[in-house]
Amino acid sequence: MAISKIPQKVVEELNRQFNQELSAAHSYLALSVWCDTRNLKGFGKYFVRQAAEERTHAERILKHLADRGVKANVTALPAPKQDFKTLLEVAQQAQTQEHANTLGVNAVYEAALAAKDLPAQVLMHWFINEQVEEEDWSSEMVERVEAATCAGSASDLDRHIERYLEEEVREVPKES
Repeated sequence: MAISKIPQKVVEELNRQFNQELSAAHSYLALSVWCDTRNLKGFGKYFVRQAAEERTHAERILKHLADRGVKANVTALPAPKQDFKTLLEVAQQAQTQEHANTLGVNAVYEAALAAKDLPAQVLMHWFINEQVEEEDWSSEMVERVEAATCAGSASDLDRHIERYLEEEVREVPKES
């Protein structure tokens, strides 16, 4: 492996965020399990998709580190929160996770900026933009679940998210 050209503080922050992304994926799987066991299949599918997305984010950081001659430090993942009383608590957990990811991404960017590590700054620009989208969606999800107060409305919301995910899959162009 080549000698690292990344300042040590940036390496530490990238490794921390790499593991935070993996932890978020682990947590999204726990949210999916909670939803699936309550027949909220739409939310379950959504959280499985989010878990895959978080793993992809971790892989993006992993590739950046490897391309720059640094071996990623894979740490143990803490057990995610799994006990919730309501779908609102689940949505709020997702929102809290996304906010924590935003803070983590910002910390990496700030370290890269201070160290004048331009490649890491460029990498983190993508993550910064991604987190704007993720925080917006998690806030919308909390608001929608909060508004679903009448009998059957959580089931309607669950079917809505399932249809939304199916439409999104149909809209994705196939790679050749």
